[in-house]
Amino acid sequence: MGSRRKSGRKKTSRPRLSYGVQNNTRLVIADNSGAKIAQIIGVDHYKGRQRRLPKATLGSVVTVSIKKGKPELKGNILKCVIVRQKQIVRRLDGSRLCFEDNAGVIISKEGDPKGTEIRGPIAREAAEAFPRLASISSLII
Repeated sequence: MGSRRKSGRKKTSRPRLSYGVQNNTRLVIADNSGAKIAQIIGVDHYKGRQRRLPKATLGSVVTVSIKKGKPELKGNILKCVIVRQKQIVRRLDGSRLCFEDNAGVIISKEGDPKGTEIRGPIAREAAEAFPRLASISSLII
């Protein structure tokens, strides 16, 4: 039996991070794709309990609905990567990190960013999972 090749994020072992966003969380879109505000409606690869809201953290892929932005994008359902979260994240070296807002970057089905630049800093966890985000971002923390 052959296995299908998966696209998008490469599978590497990564430490468990504290979850900072869940369903219905509003995200600031940090790229120049035309969207401004998006709402999380689903989390990819999340297995949870019945009636428990799916949660996501830095570097997670989520499905979002665009709430504010260009008229042709409003109401569209797209994929997004979480690059900043308000909730404190503890890294393996013992340092702690939090941002001022919850933010994401719109990506395609292949995992490439839709925009050409990212405003503001992004977390190292998201940059390691998606190297193309690291190449167009201005600051990685």
